[in-house]
Amino acid sequence: MKIKSLFFRGKKLRSMNEVNNADVSEDFAVPEKKACTDPYLEHSWASVCVDILARNVARAEFEIRKGGGAVTDNDVAKLFRYPNKTLSRFDLWKQTCAWWSLDGEAFWWFGEDYVCGIPKEIYILNPRNMQHVVNDGKVTKWVYTDGGSGKPIFILPDELIHFKDWNPWNEYRGVSPLVSLGLEVEQDLLASKQNTGLLKEGGVPKGLLKTDQVLTETEAEILARTWDSKYGHGMKNRVAVLGKGTEYQPLTFSPDVLKLYDMKKWNLYTLLAKYGIPPRVANIQDSKSSLSGTDTDSQHRAFWNFTLIPLLRNFEQILEVQFFRRFNLPYEGIFNLNSIPELQESEDAQSNRDIAEINAGLKTINDVLRARGEKEKPWGDIWFRPSTLIPVNESSSEKV
Repeated sequence: MKIKSLFFRGKKLRSMNEVNNADVSEDFAVPEKKACTDPYLEHSWASVCVDILARNVARAEFEIRKGGGAVTDNDVAKLFRYPNKTLSRFDLWKQTCAWWSLDGEAFWWFGEDYVCGIPKEIYILNPRNMQHVVNDGKVTKWVYTDGGSGKPIFILPDELIHFKDWNPWNEYRGVSPLVSLGLEVEQDLLASKQNTGLLKEGGVPKGLLKTDQVLTETEAEILARTWDSKYGHGMKNRVAVLGKGTEYQPLTFSPDVLKLYDMKKWNLYTLLAKYGIPPRVANIQDSKSSLSGTDTDSQHRAFWNFTLIPLLRNFEQILEVQFFRRFNLPYEGIFNLNSIPELQESEDAQSNRDIAEINAGLKTINDVLRARGEKEKPWGDIWFRPSTLIPVNESSSEKV
């Protein structure tokens, strides 16, 4: 089926070939989104969501394993532990996840000195400065524009690793998770600007001084200055004495202004749902619910089980294809989650189930070790029956 054109939110895009050869940000640049050009900079909760994902992903230790055991003394392990002279292991995964969460893709470059074989360095590039060149349906080279010098750098596909999320509009690039939340982000930004305007000078006054007297412009100015000097600027618990025929009428927010807060709350939960972040993980407490420790722990475990772990497994599979298989390495890269406190309770429950199944003869020690990716024991394939167990037929005969 040949697709001649695409439509996105009322805007006709270019042909499929043009879309695949264009920059991702241009594919989704609609006029309505110009109010918020950089969500990470301009939208506070978008920034919070990205930071929560990035710093938690970096907490998981990435290990190089062979035969179920961790390897630490070879070139591959050292590469992921010390990516380059200025980049730490923590920053490697933090920045990778941050770009993935913002633009739906991330690039690892092997550096200018790379020729062939296993790379010695890894650099993270800005996806927004990457342009791809397609020939015969394949990316033949990448052009990276250095943000400092503006000098283009030509990079071959074999000189980098491309992490990208599925993109239905451009098969060669990732797509930002925020692309479907453009209106929500813009609404929040405009609502925040309107609320800020109410707090600044020149906004809606807190009240009105009403009188049945005819005031000249000079008298009105004197009355306003007198009122402001005595009862304005944070003055509290002062007794106001009003002249003949003068009354004070307080003003409240209009219903339309109050609706902004409900809208911002709805957009916040939509943003959290998109990124798979439970409210308690973002330190958000619903006023109608109690802050119980059980509920908080449950949401933190759910955050790892249903958001972070699938994301980490995705990263593992990308590296399996683009790194370990590319260089024909007898290793695998695995995120070790044994040190994550939020998962300890579930791991303890799994250990209790493993012990129960071993005692029942459903598993052996090596079955459990293989499932955990750990080194097997020489005697682990033998099942040891607990000495307290008595065969049914023998027990029955003794009773008779």
